[in-house]
Amino acid sequence: MPDPARTPGRNDPCHCGSGKKYKNCCLDKDEAKARKVRTQAEAAAGKEEAGAADAPKTPPPPPKHTTRQPWKGAQTPRGFQRMNIPRRSGGS
Repeated sequence: MPDPARTPGRNDPCHCGSGKKYKNCCLDKDEAKARKVRTQAEAAAGKEEAGAADAPKTPPPPPKHTTRQPWKGAQTPRGFQRMNIPRRSGGS
């Protein structure tokens, strides 16, 4: 990746000398180059991880202990719910 101090801003003149703004001239080309380098680096890292995948893995954690706790009542996963109480209507 280019040095951020040397990379032109989007509205700066292009570094190729065309006189256009960088965003209208070479921004797409430079981003495509950076994207290509990034995907090649990720592919190389993926190959290294594939070699590391042959190493023994740690066993999965044991299942959580489930106990019957009748004093807790019915459990809802949503927590506190909004009460459906009708609004007051009418006079004063």
